[in-house]
Amino acid sequence: MTTVAVMQPYFMPYAGYFRLFRAADIFVMFDCVQFPRRGWVHRNRFPLADGTLDWLTLPISKAAREVRINDLKFAPDAGARLAADIERFPELSKARTQRSELLDLVTNIGTGTVADYLCGQLRSVAAMLGLNRTIVRSSQFQIEPGTRGQARVIEIVKAVGGTRYINAPGGREIYDPKVFADHDIQLQFLTPFLASTHSILTLLLLTGSAAKVSSLIGHETTLTA
Repeated sequence: MTTVAVMQPYFMPYAGYFRLFRAADIFVMFDCVQFPRRGWVHRNRFPLADGTLDWLTLPISKAAREVRINDLKFAPDAGARLAADIERFPELSKARTQRSELLDLVTNIGTGTVADYLCGQLRSVAAMLGLNRTIVRSSQFQIEPGTRGQARVIEIVKAVGGTRYINAPGGREIYDPKVFADHDIQLQFLTPFLASTHSILTLLLLTGSAAKVSSLIGHETTLTA
Protein backbone atom coordinates (compact mmCIF):
# COMPACT_ATOMS: atom_id res chain seq x y z
CA MET A 1 0.00 0.00 0.00
CA THR A 2 1.34 3.43 -0.99
CA THR A 3 0.26 6.18 1.39
CA VAL A 4 0.02 9.74 0.10
CA ALA A 5 -0.42 13.07 1.87
CA VAL A 6 -1.42 16.21 -0.04
CA MET A 7 -1.03 19.55 1.72
CA GLN A 8 -0.45 23.17 0.81
CA PRO A 9 3.14 24.27 1.52
CA TYR A 10 3.08 26.34 4.71
CA PHE A 11 5.70 28.74 6.05
CA MET A 12 7.44 26.98 8.96
CA PRO A 13 4.20 25.25 10.08
CA TYR A 14 3.42 23.78 13.49
CA ALA A 15 4.82 20.38 14.44
CA GLY A 16 1.53 18.62 13.74
CA TYR A 17 1.94 19.35 10.03
CA PHE A 18 4.97 17.05 9.93
CA ARG A 19 2.94 14.10 11.16
CA LEU A 20 1.80 13.84 7.55
CA PHE A 21 5.43 13.34 6.51
CA ARG A 22 5.84 10.60 9.08
CA ALA A 23 2.66 8.79 8.07
CA ALA A 24 3.07 9.05 4.28
CA ASP A 25 5.30 7.40 1.71
CA ILE A 26 4.82 10.30 -0.71
CA PHE A 27 4.19 13.90 0.31
CA VAL A 28 2.62 16.12 -2.34
CA MET A 29 2.98 19.87 -2.01
CA PHE A 30 -0.45 21.14 -3.04
CA ASP A 31 0.72 24.21 -4.93
CA CYS A 32 -1.66 24.06 -7.91
CA VAL A 33 -4.53 25.75 -6.06
CA GLN A 34 -5.51 29.35 -5.36
CA PHE A 35 -3.36 31.15 -2.83
CA PRO A 36 -5.33 31.54 0.46
CA ARG A 37 -4.48 35.08 1.53
CA ARG A 38 -5.66 34.60 5.11
CA GLY A 39 -4.00 31.23 5.51
CA TRP A 40 -0.60 29.95 6.60
CA VAL A 41 1.17 29.64 3.26
CA HIS A 42 3.04 32.94 3.52
CA ARG A 43 3.01 33.71 7.24
CA ASN A 44 3.25 32.34 10.76
CA ARG A 45 3.15 33.65 14.31
CA PHE A 46 6.20 33.93 16.57
CA PRO A 47 6.73 35.14 20.16
CA LEU A 48 7.56 38.79 20.79
CA ALA A 49 9.61 39.95 23.81
CA ASP A 50 6.50 40.04 26.02
CA GLY A 51 5.50 36.50 25.05
CA THR A 52 2.58 37.46 22.84
CA LEU A 53 2.48 36.14 19.29
CA ASP A 54 2.63 38.27 16.17
CA TRP A 55 2.75 37.57 12.45
CA LEU A 56 5.93 37.24 10.42
CA THR A 57 4.78 37.55 6.81
CA LEU A 58 6.74 36.79 3.65
CA PRO A 59 6.95 39.88 1.38
CA ILE A 60 5.09 38.81 -1.75
CA SER A 61 4.56 40.76 -4.95
CA LYS A 62 1.03 41.91 -5.70
CA ALA A 63 -0.91 39.38 -7.75
CA ALA A 64 -4.42 38.71 -8.99
CA ARG A 65 -6.83 37.35 -6.39
CA GLU A 66 -7.03 34.01 -8.20
CA VAL A 67 -3.24 33.51 -8.37
CA ARG A 68 -2.10 29.96 -7.67
CA ILE A 69 0.45 29.19 -4.98
CA ASN A 70 3.03 28.03 -7.53
CA ASP A 71 2.79 31.39 -9.35
CA LEU A 72 3.55 33.58 -6.32
CA LYS A 73 6.66 35.73 -6.54
CA PHE A 74 8.64 37.57 -3.90
CA ALA A 75 8.62 41.36 -3.77
CA PRO A 76 11.83 42.90 -5.20
CA ASP A 77 13.03 43.91 -1.71
CA ALA A 78 11.77 40.78 0.03
CA GLY A 79 15.11 39.74 1.48
CA ALA A 80 15.76 43.08 3.19
CA ARG A 81 12.20 43.40 4.45
CA LEU A 82 12.18 39.89 5.88
CA ALA A 83 15.53 40.40 7.60
CA ALA A 84 14.30 43.64 9.19
CA ASP A 85 11.03 42.11 10.36
CA ILE A 86 12.81 39.18 12.00
CA GLU A 87 14.43 41.59 14.45
CA ARG A 88 11.06 42.04 16.19
CA PHE A 89 11.21 38.45 17.46
CA PRO A 90 13.90 37.78 20.10
CA GLU A 91 14.40 34.06 19.43
CA LEU A 92 14.65 34.62 15.68
CA SER A 93 16.96 37.61 16.07
CA LYS A 94 19.23 35.66 18.42
CA ALA A 95 19.36 32.70 16.04
CA ARG A 96 20.22 34.99 13.17
CA THR A 97 23.09 36.54 15.15
CA GLN A 98 24.36 33.04 15.90
CA ARG A 99 24.21 32.21 12.19
CA SER A 100 21.76 29.39 12.83
CA GLU A 101 21.16 26.95 10.01
CA LEU A 102 17.47 27.16 10.86
CA LEU A 103 17.35 30.92 10.32
CA ASP A 104 19.20 30.49 7.04
CA LEU A 105 16.18 28.52 5.84
CA VAL A 106 14.06 31.61 6.49
CA THR A 107 16.31 34.41 5.32
CA ASN A 108 17.80 32.79 2.21
CA ILE A 109 14.87 33.30 -0.14
CA GLY A 110 16.87 32.34 -3.22
CA THR A 111 16.06 33.39 -6.77
CA GLY A 112 13.02 31.21 -7.44
CA THR A 113 9.34 31.51 -6.66
CA VAL A 114 7.69 31.56 -3.26
CA ALA A 115 6.66 27.94 -3.79
CA ASP A 116 10.27 26.98 -4.56
CA TYR A 117 11.31 28.60 -1.28
CA LEU A 118 8.55 26.97 0.77
CA CYS A 119 9.01 23.50 -0.69
CA GLY A 120 12.77 23.67 -0.19
CA GLN A 121 12.27 24.86 3.37
CA LEU A 122 9.83 22.06 4.22
CA ARG A 123 12.08 19.47 2.60
CA SER A 124 15.03 20.65 4.71
CA VAL A 125 13.08 20.69 7.99
CA ALA A 126 11.64 17.25 7.29
CA ALA A 127 15.16 15.94 6.71
CA MET A 128 16.31 17.47 10.02
CA LEU A 129 13.50 15.58 11.71
CA GLY A 130 14.56 12.32 10.05
CA LEU A 131 11.48 12.31 7.81
CA ASN A 132 13.07 11.73 4.43
CA ARG A 133 10.11 11.11 2.16
CA THR A 134 9.48 11.33 -1.55
CA ILE A 135 8.28 14.89 -2.12
CA VAL A 136 6.60 16.12 -5.31
CA ARG A 137 4.60 19.20 -6.29
CA SER A 138 1.05 18.95 -7.56
CA SER A 139 1.70 21.65 -10.17
CA GLN A 140 3.80 19.17 -12.14
CA PHE A 141 0.71 17.12 -13.01
CA GLN A 142 -1.58 18.00 -15.90
CA ILE A 143 -4.90 18.07 -14.04
CA GLU A 144 -7.88 19.73 -15.67
CA PRO A 145 -8.34 23.25 -14.22
CA GLY A 146 -12.02 22.59 -13.57
CA THR A 147 -11.24 19.62 -11.31
CA ARG A 148 -11.67 20.90 -7.78
CA GLY A 149 -11.94 19.85 -4.16
CA GLN A 150 -11.63 16.18 -3.35
CA ALA A 151 -11.79 15.28 -7.05
CA ARG A 152 -8.49 17.13 -7.59
CA VAL A 153 -6.92 15.40 -4.58
CA ILE A 154 -8.03 12.02 -5.91
CA GLU A 155 -6.44 12.74 -9.29
CA ILE A 156 -3.19 13.69 -7.58
CA VAL A 157 -3.16 10.53 -5.45
CA LYS A 158 -3.76 8.43 -8.56
CA ALA A 159 -1.02 10.30 -10.45
CA VAL A 160 1.61 9.19 -7.91
CA GLY A 161 0.27 5.64 -7.64
CA GLY A 162 -1.27 6.07 -4.21
CA THR A 163 -3.70 3.57 -2.70
CA ARG A 164 -4.24 5.33 0.64
CA TYR A 165 -4.74 9.03 1.33
CA ILE A 166 -4.15 10.57 4.75
CA ASN A 167 -5.25 14.00 5.89
CA ALA A 168 -5.43 16.15 9.00
CA PRO A 169 -8.48 15.71 11.29
CA GLY A 170 -10.24 18.71 9.75
CA GLY A 171 -10.47 16.84 6.47
CA ARG A 172 -13.37 14.81 7.82
CA GLU A 173 -15.62 17.74 6.98
CA ILE A 174 -14.65 17.90 3.31
CA TYR A 175 -13.70 14.38 2.22
CA ASP A 176 -16.09 11.47 1.60
CA PRO A 177 -14.63 7.97 2.22
CA LYS A 178 -17.06 6.40 -0.27
CA VAL A 179 -15.92 8.66 -3.12
CA PHE A 180 -12.30 7.72 -2.43
CA ALA A 181 -13.22 4.04 -2.19
CA ASP A 182 -14.89 4.27 -5.60
CA HIS A 183 -11.40 5.12 -6.92
CA ASP A 184 -9.78 2.27 -4.95
CA ILE A 185 -8.22 4.68 -2.46
CA GLN A 186 -8.48 4.19 1.28
CA LEU A 187 -9.14 7.41 3.19
CA GLN A 188 -7.72 7.91 6.69
CA PHE A 189 -7.20 10.82 9.06
CA LEU A 190 -4.70 11.74 11.72
CA THR A 191 -5.99 12.01 15.26
CA PRO A 192 -6.08 15.53 16.78
CA PHE A 193 -2.67 16.94 17.64
CA LEU A 194 -2.49 17.65 21.36
CA ALA A 195 1.01 19.11 21.63
CA SER A 196 2.30 22.63 21.00
CA THR A 197 0.91 24.54 18.04
CA HIS A 198 3.91 26.87 17.89
CA SER A 199 5.82 27.02 14.62
CA ILE A 200 8.25 24.14 14.11
CA LEU A 201 10.94 26.82 13.93
CA THR A 202 10.12 28.03 17.45
CA LEU A 203 10.16 24.48 18.83
CA LEU A 204 13.48 23.64 17.22
CA LEU A 205 15.08 26.85 18.48
CA LEU A 206 13.73 26.46 22.03
CA THR A 207 14.56 22.76 22.43
CA GLY A 208 17.80 22.86 20.45
CA SER A 209 17.11 19.27 19.44
CA ALA A 210 15.57 17.99 16.23
CA ALA A 211 15.48 14.52 17.81
CA LYS A 212 13.23 15.73 20.66
CA VAL A 213 10.84 17.45 18.30
CA SER A 214 10.79 14.43 16.00
CA SER A 215 9.98 12.20 18.97
CA LEU A 216 7.03 14.45 19.83
CA ILE A 217 5.71 14.20 16.28
CA GLY A 218 6.10 10.42 16.27
CA HIS A 219 4.24 10.05 19.56
CA GLU A 220 1.30 12.01 18.20
CA THR A 221 1.03 10.23 14.83
CA THR A 222 -1.87 7.77 14.64
CA LEU A 223 -4.47 7.13 11.96
CA THR A 224 -8.20 6.58 12.14
CA ALA A 225 -10.70 5.55 9.50
